[in-house]
Amino acid sequence: MAKNTAASVRQKLLNKAREEKRPFQELLQYYAMERFLYRLSQSPHSGCFTLKGALMLWAMQGPTSRPTRDIDMLGQTSNEPEAILDQVQDIIAAEVMDDGLHFEPDTLKAETITEDAGYQGLRVTFTGFLDNARISMQLDIGFGDPVFPFPSWLEFPTLLDFPAARIKCYTPESSIAEKFQAMVNLGELNSRMKDFYDIWLLSRQHEFRLENLKGAVDGTFQKRGTEIPETNPFSAAFMDSNQPQWQAFRKRLGQGHVPEAFSEVVEAMVEFLSPVMARSAEDAPREIWHPPGPWSRQADG
Repeated sequence: MAKNTAASVRQKLLNKAREEKRPFQELLQYYAMERFLYRLSQSPHSGCFTLKGALMLWAMQGPTSRPTRDIDMLGQTSNEPEAILDQVQDIIAAEVMDDGLHFEPDTLKAETITEDAGYQGLRVTFTGFLDNARISMQLDIGFGDPVFPFPSWLEFPTLLDFPAARIKCYTPESSIAEKFQAMVNLGELNSRMKDFYDIWLLSRQHEFRLENLKGAVDGTFQKRGTEIPETNPFSAAFMDSNQPQWQAFRKRLGQGHVPEAFSEVVEAMVEFLSPVMARSAEDAPREIWHPPGPWSRQADG
């Protein structure tokens, strides 16, 4: 890695941060995650991991998605820590065009984590460097969840003029299914404002077929041993008590299009998910969601 490349990239990111009025540290983190994903795409392990979470939403939706500092993935590979560490070491060692980044293999660590949904995964941490800037990297890897109907391959957006990663991504349907299951599992204790935001945003920006959304929700809830609620699981008291947390989350997002009232987001989300909670799937093949809704029946023919 040439020193002048790293310094040049750092300066370009600083300039971009000023132009877009975004924190430099945020762009630096995104750049490091983007270039890690490019290394993944160029490695023999590219088919072993499926991108999910906030970074997947960034790939699909760009700046309207929420900021994140970690990479969430589904691993279709061994869940043994040593095996995962070996794969990540291969990924960060992949030979790629000089992009100024260096990931330090001696800093690689893995630990078992338990997600809010109650299932175990692995967290891998390591350190990257761009010029004299130090970047903390975190991969959260889950195992065993279904992706319905099947993963899609997307080109990950780039911040600068470097090759883009083509990576396997979760479907919006499976992302919604996992977030909804976590909400139901946590019940009134749920404080994950990001999940409510993500489902709300996905429902406002993407078209859905009810049979696919229902298939993803059914598969995820069954896999995780959770009953799908038949009616709205979010009480008025729950919405009222979480309004302060929503206000704080909204302030951190800094996006004017986001509703001020948490109840507005929850009610819109429930409208979107209500056919999924209904027992009857008779009309599912003909129901379609054109954002921002409501559901409508697809014309025959």
